[in-house]
Amino acid sequence: MSIPFLKHDTLPPGEVQQVAPGIRRILCGNPGPFTFRGTNTWLVGGGSSVALIDPGPADEAHLAAILRATAGERITHIIVSHTHRDHSPGAAALQAATGAPTHGFGPHMTPPDQGGEGGDHAFRPDVALPDGAALQGADWRLSAIHTPGHCANHLCFALEGTGVLFSADHVMSWSTTVVSPPDGDMAAYMASLARLAARDDRLFLPGHGPPLPDPAPFVAALAAHRREREAMVADALRQAGRATARELVPPVYGPALDERLVPAAARSLLAHLIKLEREGVARREGEHWEAM
Repeated sequence: MSIPFLKHDTLPPGEVQQVAPGIRRILCGNPGPFTFRGTNTWLVGGGSSVALIDPGPADEAHLAAILRATAGERITHIIVSHTHRDHSPGAAALQAATGAPTHGFGPHMTPPDQGGEGGDHAFRPDVALPDGAALQGADWRLSAIHTPGHCANHLCFALEGTGVLFSADHVMSWSTTVVSPPDGDMAAYMASLARLAARDDRLFLPGHGPPLPDPAPFVAALAAHRREREAMVADALRQAGRATARELVPPVYGPALDERLVPAAARSLLAHLIKLEREGVARREGEHWEAM
């Protein structure tokens, strides 16, 4: 199934976009093959009660842009959707500048020596947000939704009474989400995607890419794409007889895949293989896999 990605995004880094009443976006200037044009920082509310979702990486220019955008206002909550290095490291300097407490599900859950090298292991939220936790300001209320898959401590946030969901990296408008084990988990990702599909939000505001209106068909397309990809992985493994995740990249993704994306593609295929192993469809011997 084709996914209707949104690739057109003209917001310059550091400028402020009014997305909806009480919601502003600031784009960090950290473009890349996995961040698109950069990380979105979201401001919710105004005046004496501003919540900031995802301060981004440790970036002086982005911090300055945030402080300019909120001059004369008070940031009361620094909220981290998950502890990847493009989302949470900026929290420390922002807290030093504003005094606002940090909020998140918890610290990064996979140690560096166990595959968690992409995580921000320095971040420890002042306030832990379990699934269903609520944060409230003068004219806004956010509910935390635990959505593991891309990252084990990943949270989405629903702005109550508006139909707006801050989907962070679980659903991005510009691309599919990287699911890299062990912190990334394909079965958890699919369950979290189904959880969002059961909601009736009208607008997703992602961690990367422009706002995503009418998200239901997009989420359905993402789920269908993952199911199709899993079927391709299982078929490629049957045809290969025995293969590593990286060896399955060409038959699954095709030979034209950007070489920079091959390692991430192999990690995504590994996530599918682990899910298939749990379901009794594949088995592992070291780095090699065989069909059952």
